[in-house]
Amino acid sequence: MIKGLLGKKLGMMTYFDETGKAISVSAVEVGPCYVTQIKTKETDGYFAIQIGYDMIVKEKNLNKPITGHLKKHNLPLLKYFKEIRYSNPSEEFKINIGNEFKIDIFKEGEFIDVTGNTKGKGFQGVVKRHGFKGGPSSHGSMQHRKVGSVGATSPQGTIKGTKMAGHMGNKQLTVQNLKIIKIFSEKNIMLVKGAIPGAENNTIFIRKAIKKSAK
Repeated sequence: MIKGLLGKKLGMMTYFDETGKAISVSAVEVGPCYVTQIKTKETDGYFAIQIGYDMIVKEKNLNKPITGHLKKHNLPLLKYFKEIRYSNPSEEFKINIGNEFKIDIFKEGEFIDVTGNTKGKGFQGVVKRHGFKGGPSSHGSMQHRKVGSVGATSPQGTIKGTKMAGHMGNKQLTVQNLKIIKIFSEKNIMLVKGAIPGAENNTIFIRKAIKKSAK
């Protein structure tokens, strides 16, 4: 069975279970995904399955190599792609190009790992980016949110890795062992306990948990 699928973060909400307990959940659209390419050790040097997600209407949104590849295999036009590697392939490579996978590869109650890009926050200073305390708040200080000294007497320059102002967010992050609370198969939507990376409509990769949780 395939390891995981691409999906989309829809947002967060409160879900009430059968006992009336309120649970904070993330709503996620999962698939459908199509197998768009199979790589083997003989042809590419490693084993992998490439899946595609998010059917789009306008062909102009894709470049010609991708469009040609999808049309060659009679696949719908897809926007996002993910390569899943296998170190020890077995039955996975009985999968053929064009196979469709839906949310039914997951079950309620099992744990998943979710990978996505965090929200981008632009260029930020050291107080917000690294949690610096900042300088005195009193009038005339002139050091309220400044970084302070970043140099050294030796070497005569800034040491690599020094915490400074810069771009914050928009980094790949994986949240592990999130429990599936509810699955709506007819809508390809699942409710996952807890928060997942990124903003609404962010594309994410959902796979079965590698390390099983004791929760």
